[in-house]
Amino acid sequence: MPGSIKDKVAIVGMGCTRFGELWEKGTTDLIVEPVNEALADAGIELKDIEAAWGGTLFSGNGGRTVSEALRLQYKPVTRVENACGSGHEAIRGAAYAVAAGVYDICLAVGYEKLKDEGQSGLPGMQNRTGTHYESSMPGVFAMMATRYFNRYGLTPEEGKTMLGKISVKSHHNGSLNPKAHLRREIKLEQVLNAPIIAWPLGLFDCCGVSDGGAAAIIVRADMAKNFTDTPVYIKALQICAGPTSGRLLTDYDYTHVEESYRAGIAAYAEAGVTNPREEISMAEVHDCFSITEAVTMEDLQFSPRGKVRDDIEAGTFELSGQLPVQPDGGLKCFGHPIGASGIRMIYEPYLQFKGRAGDRQLKDPKLALAHNMGNEPYAPVVSCCIVGL
Repeated sequence: MPGSIKDKVAIVGMGCTRFGELWEKGTTDLIVEPVNEALADAGIELKDIEAAWGGTLFSGNGGRTVSEALRLQYKPVTRVENACGSGHEAIRGAAYAVAAGVYDICLAVGYEKLKDEGQSGLPGMQNRTGTHYESSMPGVFAMMATRYFNRYGLTPEEGKTMLGKISVKSHHNGSLNPKAHLRREIKLEQVLNAPIIAWPLGLFDCCGVSDGGAAAIIVRADMAKNFTDTPVYIKALQICAGPTSGRLLTDYDYTHVEESYRAGIAAYAEAGVTNPREEISMAEVHDCFSITEAVTMEDLQFSPRGKVRDDIEAGTFELSGQLPVQPDGGLKCFGHPIGASGIRMIYEPYLQFKGRAGDRQLKDPKLALAHNMGNEPYAPVVSCCIVGL
């Protein structure tokens, strides 16, 4: 594929903090800790890093937030931000710089310190007059859920149950992950009877707000085995942003996200995937809400349109299923420290490919897809990254 990044760069080291309410840690800790883990994993020192990209939405100003934290000595550092997709944006910057031959060894780090902001939800969710926006994120995605139920003929009870089973699955996986924020199993009855945030989304349908950081060391593919016997190669890295016309349309179709669909198509073409359901071994998707995961399964062609409920009922996306989704627990159990999430989504496949996922370990995974989405469903930026051995 012309201009493809496929197999031109590899990830040879990764690190990730525990996600959670990390009152004892600051932004510096959320950068230093995962970077140190990634460096040790790759068997290199900080001085070997030639350039770095830091992804964050709220935490810090410019590249100096990373250079100060790591005590980098006059190296190029770039701060990138693409809303909730900022983690993938850091990966993209480092990967493309290496693929272009400008550098041999680069660092991507994503981080966000949210819990000390003194307000619920995400900071900055107010307009300049100090009043809240008319639609909250739960409210917008609740409209996605009610529209989906209506379009595909689900009763409120059937729809709520479908969404509830997604959350139960993710909590099971998260309970097996020592780095997840929320580590306990839940029952379907708990989900169905939980307090409503924005109907039909209840407490367990919404991801939490967390602190966290994650990092990756990216090198040229032809030198990858100098660092590890099992480098993880980037097979595709695609990003899609639409014209956000959904903000203006009264008949916007909330039952799919066109940017997710198109980013998926582009990533499959770059990676040479012709049958995503059969060829993708596992997926980490942007499950900010349970309905987002359901719709994304259809946008990425894992389920036919309007049929994701059948796959949820069949256990297709469970750890033991045909195509495990969120094997680490997803945003649902990690929460969403904005800049860190996209790199955390790649950390799980990295562990799986190396056989280091513990009780979550999948059998012989070949290809993994990470889907990172920023902003509302009618105005998102979506990236899809496919990695494999």
